[in-house]
Amino acid sequence: MRTEINEGPGLPYVTVVPDDYTPDSSYPLVIMLHGFCANMQDLASLAPAISADGYVYACPNAPIPFQLGPGQTGFGWLTPRGGGTVEETATSEKLLGDFFDTVFQQFNVSPGNAILMGFSQGGGMTYRCGLGRAGKFAGLAALSATLPDEDDLAARLPAERTQPIFIAHGLFDQMVSEDTAQSAKSFLESNGYTPEFHTYNMGHEISGEELGDLVPWVARVLSPQA
Repeated sequence: MRTEINEGPGLPYVTVVPDDYTPDSSYPLVIMLHGFCANMQDLASLAPAISADGYVYACPNAPIPFQLGPGQTGFGWLTPRGGGTVEETATSEKLLGDFFDTVFQQFNVSPGNAILMGFSQGGGMTYRCGLGRAGKFAGLAALSATLPDEDDLAARLPAERTQPIFIAHGLFDQMVSEDTAQSAKSFLESNGYTPEFHTYNMGHEISGEELGDLVPWVARVLSPQA
């Protein structure tokens, strides 16, 4: 697979494409949103595990820098633990919306021929930016995800609520409690969705067992390029 860093008009991002990809190709798109204090490279490594030749992948860098230590910077979509402002949230959402438009155009992707997934805070942004874009994203995957305000999410829901949603969480997650995933499941089910729900004997991470469930789900929801 070939990896390239793109500066973009807004968010920088990493793309990962099959070795034989050409600009006039048409592949389904998988967008992956990293978690708090990570960066755009973090989830790009999942691409070969999902499919080395069936999709193109795009992983944006969150806009807000956070110092992790001397010479170390991570990035987030929001200030954590309720510290984000309305303006901060709106800015991240606007940047992501523009990013979606950029990569859909870059890869000649038709609406509905993409999946949005995210880990931790990126999973929260997947709910926030994906539920209201069912026509753009064939499915959503929230991995060890935070859960945005439910009233805010409810206001974004479309009339037709058939979008497939994959929820996965570690039973021993000390960063984002497994109760959060249960709350997301309950919220979605109470609003007419039928999410696929998984828990694993793990912490705040993505495990091989989890990928064993996620990869076939991706292929069912969004068929890979033949």
